[in-house]
Amino acid sequence: MADWTDLPRLTKALPGCVRSGPREWRIKDKLIAWERPLRPSDRAALGADAPTGPILAVYAPLDIKEVLLAARPEVYFTTPHFDGWPAILIRLRAIGVKELRERLRRAWLERAPKKLIAEVEGAKPLARRRPARRKVSRP
Repeated sequence: MADWTDLPRLTKALPGCVRSGPREWRIKDKLIAWERPLRPSDRAALGADAPTGPILAVYAPLDIKEVLLAARPEVYFTTPHFDGWPAILIRLRAIGVKELRERLRRAWLERAPKKLIAEVEGAKPLARRRPARRKVSRP
């Protein structure tokens, strides 16, 4: 299972990702992961389901967030504070390092500048990046 000592190594592998606080990582000015302890209002909302232990927030588009919440509730959760916000909370002690690496990589793909992604990926199309929405012309 993952712990805080894994984060510097995993984020160092993401080009342009920098530590911007004790437990906060960014690409340019965009957060991709940060420590997010539960607040009293979070604990009240979650009740008996409030997790103990370290919690990591990671950027995740809303559609991916919903899938993760449904598929792995023992690892991923949210609070009312994050409703409608593209971030998911992770019970750090419940996620494997390999899965955490993939979460961080996907967050990086969503937040990194397109030019940097193209340079890193050798200008290959990114299969995991969501396709751009098409503009529909109306008569």
